[in-house]
Amino acid sequence: MLRMGSINEYILRTTLGAFVIVLVSLTAVIWVTQALRDIDIMTSQGQTILVFVGITGLIIPLLVLVIAPIALLIAVAHVLNKLSNDSEIIVMNAAGMSPWVLFRAFVAAALVVSLLVGAISAYFAPKGLRMLRDWLTEVRANVVSSIVQPGRFTQIESGVTIHIRERRPNGQLAGIFLDDRRNRNERITVLSENGELLDNESGTYLVLLKGIVQRQETGQQDPAMVVFDRYAFDLSQFAGAQSAKYSIRERYLWQLLFPDPKDAFYIEQPGQFRAELHDRLMAPLYPLAFVVIAYAYLGAPRTTRQSRTLSMLGAVGGVALLRLIGFASTVFGATIPWILALQYVAFAAAIGAGLYVIRRGLIIEPPAFVSDWLTALTERLGRRFVAP
Repeated sequence: MLRMGSINEYILRTTLGAFVIVLVSLTAVIWVTQALRDIDIMTSQGQTILVFVGITGLIIPLLVLVIAPIALLIAVAHVLNKLSNDSEIIVMNAAGMSPWVLFRAFVAAALVVSLLVGAISAYFAPKGLRMLRDWLTEVRANVVSSIVQPGRFTQIESGVTIHIRERRPNGQLAGIFLDDRRNRNERITVLSENGELLDNESGTYLVLLKGIVQRQETGQQDPAMVVFDRYAFDLSQFAGAQSAKYSIRERYLWQLLFPDPKDAFYIEQPGQFRAELHDRLMAPLYPLAFVVIAYAYLGAPRTTRQSRTLSMLGAVGGVALLRLIGFASTVFGATIPWILALQYVAFAAAIGAGLYVIRRGLIIEPPAFVSDWLTALTERLGRRFVAP
């Protein structure tokens, strides 16, 4: 027979194992959907697959921050359902084991996840977003030498297309075509025999030698053409800001706790700083609340005749409501400070109510008429869609 400590170790190990599997699976799926939005980094901008994976992988800490509490909820529900289906909860209850024994193992798992979420929220998620911003800036810093490939028409920005015939060993470019349609009232087309890159303190320029500039104004039938010996096109405008100004999501936790009074962003939007700070402080608390809610609904022993489906829906609904309150508090708390307190009140209420249910060993079920109505509805739908 398993000792009490062995039971806790088994539940903790099983819960954390299921948590890791769910977390990795959900993060991978969502990461792929997000990464596909930046596929142009590898295709239209000529970057390698390693650069693409490296850049898009920097959002993984932010994804884990959001997904981890949900993955923990799924893991706890899975373990409790497994224990219930195998009648282990009923046997342990009949043997006089207190509900707190099982609950302690889930709390230990929640503490592990809370530490993970807290570390990501305070440092790793902002660090990843900062690296992402810096790396994207570096990738776009030299659009011609790194991005433009000979023989290809490359769109370096919406409305700006460039093409070169060849890149010579000495670094000089030959056969340059540049089309600029950013101005709706004027289209500029530049053709040049040769060109070269020039980097100085003012920025990066594409210096074109011996060519023609054609300007076609809207409403004009004939374009204006100018022959030039030397023409400089500014590429710095496509490189992004060289000195990064990090957004609120890219600030570390201590920068939100002790913001620089001279920070222009903080001076303009102090409410956003305050709302983001409270959202970061609440992040490690959600895994604990989710475990309490899940155990309150699913931890009580039930017979095989007592359905756990409605209890599962109730746990999901309680978690969703708590998270919705937190999200609304963050959004509206930026302009109405007292609303930020609602997320703490909701957290305390969820923890208090959940612990009361667990201690008393209550089974949370909907009224009988609701259960009967849902059962009848399920049977009716089953006969309609299953019957030939």
